[in-house]
Amino acid sequence: MSELLEITMILCFGASWPMNVIKSYKVRTAKGKSLAFLCLIFLGYIAGIASKFTNEAYMAAFADKWYVLFFYFLNLAMVTADILLYFRNRKLDRLAGI
Repeated sequence: MSELLEITMILCFGASWPMNVIKSYKVRTAKGKSLAFLCLIFLGYIAGIASKFTNEAYMAAFADKWYVLFFYFLNLAMVTADILLYFRNRKLDRLAGI
């Protein structure tokens, strides 16, 4: 049951991040974004990935449960993209004098 709940959490976050990245790309401003928040989420995903790699039971069943780590890495990529867009948008704000 705990694995099902974890997968549900990862899928919900996974569905949310692409929408957030698209919005960050389109709005072209860093206003309303928090780099500290994004970094905390980034570190949380790193910790989640590390917990999987250090969990002997998970690693023993990795061939059957690889998809959990796949979604952690996919979400981490989305957060990374949003962080990069934050810096792009901050630069655009500075160029616009905002």
